[in-house]
Amino acid sequence: MRLVNKICIITGASNGMGAAEAKLFAKEGAHVILCDIQDELGKSLATDINESGFLAHYVHLDVTKEDQWESLISFITKEFGRLDVLVNNAGISSSGPDFLDTEQFDKVMHVNSKSVFLGMKSVIPLMVKQQKGSIVNISSVSGMIGQTFVAMGYSGSKAAVRLMTKSVAIQYAPNGIRANSVHPGVMPPMTTSQGTADPEVRKGMIASVPMGRAGLIEEVANAVLFLASDESSYITGVELPVDGGQTAK
Repeated sequence: MRLVNKICIITGASNGMGAAEAKLFAKEGAHVILCDIQDELGKSLATDINESGFLAHYVHLDVTKEDQWESLISFITKEFGRLDVLVNNAGISSSGPDFLDTEQFDKVMHVNSKSVFLGMKSVIPLMVKQQKGSIVNISSVSGMIGQTFVAMGYSGSKAAVRLMTKSVAIQYAPNGIRANSVHPGVMPPMTTSQGTADPEVRKGMIASVPMGRAGLIEEVANAVLFLASDESSYITGVELPVDGGQTAK
């Protein structure tokens, strides 16, 4: 197993990509700390993982609230004494209808980029003390290119994740901390998706993908697993597109 005895935080872990990562990490030997605001789904998933013979905790976490991050780190420090992996997976879509809506811009920036900053801010002191740790941030192809059907706020939020990851990778490499971002292309619609969940819109999105299909959440989870594991011990600041698509959720 590739994550034996690793203590791993995964945000947005109650469903979708985060849930796939949580289940895979647990099967690979990690003690997974599932974090989300969807408490019922998160608790149910943690129960399923534990009943399958693996290890998981569920912790309520609004990733935009610094005090909740502080409480989470206090819990982990007291309970486990260390943290090996942070996966900043939580995020929302922003695909319409008004790409120029200021309120929506603020919301997507808070959830998609400020949360990543707060997550890294919260775990870095502990990882520095350990002189070891892996941070994996979920960005998007939308953070690398402009797209007609994706709001500038979403692209901006994911571009921020990309550059913050690079900054942390450079600044904390001497402390044994690895930081990498993963950039999925076309994936199954998020629960917050609007325009990009429309079948006709998705048909056009899929048509632009060289492989002719959407990516699978399990494919993203496998990329994240590699970066979380010690197999990636010399990789830092790398961007890994999960599929060849030039479009994103």
